[in-house]
Amino acid sequence: MTMASENPGALRNIRVVELGQLLAGPFCGQLLGDMGADVIKVEPPVTGDPMREWGQGSEKVQWEVIARNKRSVSANLRVPEGQALVKKLIAHADVVIENFKPGTMEKWGLGPDVLLAEKPDLIIARMSGYGQTGPYSDRAGFGGIGEAMGGWRYIVGEPDRAPSRMGVSIGDTLTATYGCMGVLAALHERAQTGRGQVIDAALYESVLQVMEGLVPEYDRMGLIRERSGSVLKGIAPSNVYSCRDGEFMIGANKDSLWKRLASAMGRPELGDDPRYATHLARGENQDELDELINQWTRTLTVDEVDALMIEHSIPAGRVYRAPDMLADPHFQAREAIIEVETERFGPLKMQSSFPKLSATPGTVRRAAPSRVGQHNAEVYGELLGLGEADLAQMAANGVI
Repeated sequence: MTMASENPGALRNIRVVELGQLLAGPFCGQLLGDMGADVIKVEPPVTGDPMREWGQGSEKVQWEVIARNKRSVSANLRVPEGQALVKKLIAHADVVIENFKPGTMEKWGLGPDVLLAEKPDLIIARMSGYGQTGPYSDRAGFGGIGEAMGGWRYIVGEPDRAPSRMGVSIGDTLTATYGCMGVLAALHERAQTGRGQVIDAALYESVLQVMEGLVPEYDRMGLIRERSGSVLKGIAPSNVYSCRDGEFMIGANKDSLWKRLASAMGRPELGDDPRYATHLARGENQDELDELINQWTRTLTVDEVDALMIEHSIPAGRVYRAPDMLADPHFQAREAIIEVETERFGPLKMQSSFPKLSATPGTVRRAAPSRVGQHNAEVYGELLGLGEADLAQMAANGVI
């Protein structure tokens, strides 16, 4: 199913062959596809990508997001005929995405040395747990392991409990995002030199990149960041506070903002109180300050606190769930959530493409393929000149 769109996207002339399964590789493919690339997803025959069965609830709709803007072909990469077929397909591509365990592509005769020898302008984005080099490179790695090794898991959760996790697979999506950045940089370089290259994106290093001052703080002061629950130690006030009818996030962690919040609370004298007047003082008295604010917010509704924050120009906001997002006029005005006509579920709301480009915005031009190998005839026919008889024979032989 193809969606009508007047904006083909900034990557409209780029063809991507997406290998790999589950999250990191496919999310990278989603990002590139949203920006206009023709993404050909290669799935194992019959079973397809396990992502088709992922997600919460009785109906598995997560696939509809991560596989949008893609065409599905099937190929058995564990047999020589399937490897040869995909190799021919890659000859027509600008970018290859893979997130197999290091060494797997080489075992299949599809390693960068082989592919770049035949197509020097090819860009290969490789996503793995530990990277393509180093003593851990041959270990199996999932997103959660990368989050643990990269420092994320240790600092998330309550201080008196075991490390927690986010409710989404942040390690995988971070790696995919860095992989996408690498592809875009490599495309720019190729435009100057004509040369392709390999992007090596490791799960643990992707997480490490967003760890802020965690490493230099230890290097300089011997400081080890610990779990701190809902706050960032020393940054105050910045927390979720309880109102009469719900929760509300306030971020007034700046001297001028704190003074405005004190005024909004009807206690302007607190703005100059030496316990709270400066950034360092508020950090030292963080727990006391949070309780003080909580005592105030508990007397008001979310709407009342929200109105006061807007009146005093204080960064603040409601704690949203999916129903709140769908009802919010700002989400609607910016089309942050769109409705896609899917083959399996009909109209389905999901996040829009992002970031927003003024001249060549990303779009959802094609719904996720509902069947494994749905576009075999279309892709293999157009690019490789294979006919119905060829495809039927390969299907009978278990190649596609």
